[in-house]
Amino acid sequence: MLFKISLSNIRKSLKDYAIYFFTLVLGVAVFYVFNAIETQTSFLKVNEDQREMIKILTTSISAVSVFIAVVLGLLIVYASRFLMKRRNKEFALYMMLGMSKWRISALLLCETVIIGIGSLFVGLLIGVGLSQVMSAVVANLFEADMNAYKFTVSGSAITKTIIYFGIMYAVVMLRSGFVISKCRLITLMNSGRRSEKITMKNPWVCVIVFLISAAALGWAYYSVGWNAEHLSLRKFGLAIIVGCVATFFIFWSVAGMLLRVMMSAKGIYHHGLNSFTFRQLSSKVNTTVASMTVICLMLFVTICTLSTAFTIRNSMNQGVEENYPVDFYVQFAESADDPENPWLYKGGNIDDVYAQQNESIYDEFGEYLHFHDYIDDDFTLYDFIGDKRDEFLENNNEFYSRFNFTETIIKLSDYNALMKLYGKEQIELADDEYAVCANALGFTDIYTGFLKDKTEAVIYGKSLKPKFTKCIETSIYPGMQANNAGAFIVPDNAVSENGQCFDNFVGNYKATDKKGIAEAEKTARAKWENAIHWYTSDTKGGTNYNMSTRIETVNSAIGIGAIVTFLGLYIGFIFLVSCGAILALKELSESADSLPRYTMLRKLGVEEKEITKSIFRQSGIFFLLPLLLACLHAYVGMRFGRFGLELLITGDYIKPVLFTAALVVLIYGGYFLLTFLGSKAVTREQK
Repeated sequence: MLFKISLSNIRKSLKDYAIYFFTLVLGVAVFYVFNAIETQTSFLKVNEDQREMIKILTTSISAVSVFIAVVLGLLIVYASRFLMKRRNKEFALYMMLGMSKWRISALLLCETVIIGIGSLFVGLLIGVGLSQVMSAVVANLFEADMNAYKFTVSGSAITKTIIYFGIMYAVVMLRSGFVISKCRLITLMNSGRRSEKITMKNPWVCVIVFLISAAALGWAYYSVGWNAEHLSLRKFGLAIIVGCVATFFIFWSVAGMLLRVMMSAKGIYHHGLNSFTFRQLSSKVNTTVASMTVICLMLFVTICTLSTAFTIRNSMNQGVEENYPVDFYVQFAESADDPENPWLYKGGNIDDVYAQQNESIYDEFGEYLHFHDYIDDDFTLYDFIGDKRDEFLENNNEFYSRFNFTETIIKLSDYNALMKLYGKEQIELADDEYAVCANALGFTDIYTGFLKDKTEAVIYGKSLKPKFTKCIETSIYPGMQANNAGAFIVPDNAVSENGQCFDNFVGNYKATDKKGIAEAEKTARAKWENAIHWYTSDTKGGTNYNMSTRIETVNSAIGIGAIVTFLGLYIGFIFLVSCGAILALKELSESADSLPRYTMLRKLGVEEKEITKSIFRQSGIFFLLPLLLACLHAYVGMRFGRFGLELLITGDYIKPVLFTAALVVLIYGGYFLLTFLGSKAVTREQK
């Protein structure tokens, strides 16, 4: 009997259950898709580095899934409150007919089980289908071969999804039973007659609170977005707390001012149904200040997470393309045995490392360059800027002003040979000229400033004047990102061989096909690792060395980009769904409570299209308020993110922001549309 009544109730309340069921299905599908990545990628033909990155990705997703499950659990509990509120009169009728509270709780339990099983089944079906698409996305990100693709279903992901959502539904069942046990018949019967009281706050208090909150938020914005270089961890935490509190009081004050402001604009307020619309809206905002604050902050996190994730991915891929133009790179130096500077390395020869094993570094390479860079102990950054040091420290932020490193020096002939290998422009210098190249974290602007002032450089005792008034933006050493903090290019005869620092080798393999390049890399890597192992085990002094390849750098960039992208999508998607669902359920609940008001409007002769316009405006403003402030928060947050992640982020935000905007419109806007249509249907029930 209970099962039959439950099915009947669900059929009759399809309008009420639509948003709830839709949200559950989305949650289940997304949860399955991301947790099935490991199974879905098991058939991909990838190298060991990429396989390791996929393992890190799946581990990260598993960890984040716990947090996602908590968010979805809270959302489901919130949604169940809406459904129970809509059915208070129904529960009162059951009690009047003699049904015990225990039987009503059992009825709710049965309904929850039916909806839970249905949402799990539909969500998993959709998730299994979408996970096949996700396989193609992962394969595209890792540039993997999908020839061995086969339709797969992840048993572990299904198990995990059922367990997590089973726990959520169990919590909902317990809560529903507890609420029913505390209900009184008179309360349930009068629930539909009670309406939200419109609290008319003191307008002057609201104005003062708004101004104070706006000022506090402005301080937080400035500290994080425009003064980040002086931001300590304590001040950063304070700015976050102030921003959250200010957000709450902005919504609180706006809720109190909204109706007053509109009432003072009599021409607008008394036009059409505007008086009814804004009184309804004021009531909603007044009763959802805390929810608005949470939703605004969640939208802020979503926008920042998605935009930054895609920007980092694009920047890393672009960085490898621009800053690693060769196939193979080795850097090597030996300790200078300087007790005062144990980190100083000078000289050393890569050929000597290979010679011990009767090997040669050149065998696998068709074109290459073997060169030293140099240092002059008497030529540091502060030596270069001379009497302009105080001005430099005053005008540059603390990050740059901490550096007084020994400047890197490179011969003109080596620089030109390197640029030829990199496919970049070469330069010419007179015997008394120098040039500077850099591309790392603001150093280009610093050196350009000194070059414009025609600052002379005294290198190995010889005074040189700048050839150009602008720093050359290029890398010297291959890397994932721009890593050249400054290198002085000088004529060959201006260099002392006693100043040799690191020995460098860069080259391209002889092979041109994918298989040949892979074999050449495997051989070159094995020879280096074997040679450096035996060399360092025999030598008594310290060494400093580094070896990297374009393939492993590309794989690292792709892997890190994929991890950031998937985690950003996972968190962002769930947050968007949560925000949209919370607002939708609140709006539908308010519409249901306002049924008598809409009935009265119709009795007074108000046209249906005017009522529809009023519902649309209420829903639109209700959804728009938290989004507008979230966008403002996000702009400042991304400014801070760009500063904090400047080493990773070299591209622009335009495409990632547009993609994020499209996702927000699709999901958040989709919930708005469903809410508007649902509210419109609910308010017609008593037509």
